[in-house]
Amino acid sequence: MSQIYCLPPKNFTNYELLDCGNFEKLERFSDVITIRPEPQAVWSKQWDNKEWLKQAHYKFIPTSSSSGQWKQLKNAPEQWVLEYLLSYKNKQSAIRFRLGLTSFKHVGVFPEQASNWDIIYEHIQNFKVSGLATPKVLNLFAYTGGASLAAKAAGADVIHVDSIKQVVTWANENSQLSKLDNIRWVVEDALKYVKRELKRGNKYHGIILDPPAFGHGPNGEKWKLEEHINEMVSHVLELLDPQKHFLILNAYSLGMSSIIIENLLKAKATDSLQIGELYISAASGVKLPLGVFGRFVKNNHL
Repeated sequence: MSQIYCLPPKNFTNYELLDCGNFEKLERFSDVITIRPEPQAVWSKQWDNKEWLKQAHYKFIPTSSSSGQWKQLKNAPEQWVLEYLLSYKNKQSAIRFRLGLTSFKHVGVFPEQASNWDIIYEHIQNFKVSGLATPKVLNLFAYTGGASLAAKAAGADVIHVDSIKQVVTWANENSQLSKLDNIRWVVEDALKYVKRELKRGNKYHGIILDPPAFGHGPNGEKWKLEEHINEMVSHVLELLDPQKHFLILNAYSLGMSSIIIENLLKAKATDSLQIGELYISAASGVKLPLGVFGRFVKNNHL
């Protein structure tokens, strides 16, 4: 087991964290710059407010604990496209995201996850080289599909599961922008879906989980990370193919430790387990933590 730290790869050239502090972050997504709330940024801003407002096109104004409105500061589109280049050995693939302003502060991508997209892309190609023609991948709590797109671009058979229909539709748009098809889209509570897959006896070569701190299924099912993550991980570990598999678990929740991730995964992962903290370095010089992760891989015939 190793403790490591991951930054978004350098080939995410059209995204940049400019500054963060005072519970906000200033980010550039392609040509659009936004100001959004960031509960992890408890320190002071490195740049003054005048510089932030001079650069930003939009600022998110919270109106409740879970929603708000965007204030336009300069002319800019309300929807635009962001591209990320996946690259491993002699293969390259571009995945694309349709970004937009939402009432819950997100814009349609979590840039810190790019390091995981690269790992997914690499593992699937290695599986194929070692004789597995079409690895089967399950993406749970899949949001707008960054991990799904990375897996599909590498040649996997992908099942994408999220409980919100509009978000799954958004992910489908991203797959079309990326010229990737035949992803199976599932609107379902993730824990219920995993339990059904166990009963069916299905196995997967790759599983990705990026659960929220709190959430709801399409039929009102309640998800609370601390209460349900142990059950979820226990079931997911049973779904892994015994010979070839990888698993990536992310957790973005205040106070969540990578040691918790280690304890959840170490019995299955043995020596290949990597745990750590995702962060992004800002242009202003500070580092913004954006969750903890654990990941491991097994490839018996590589």
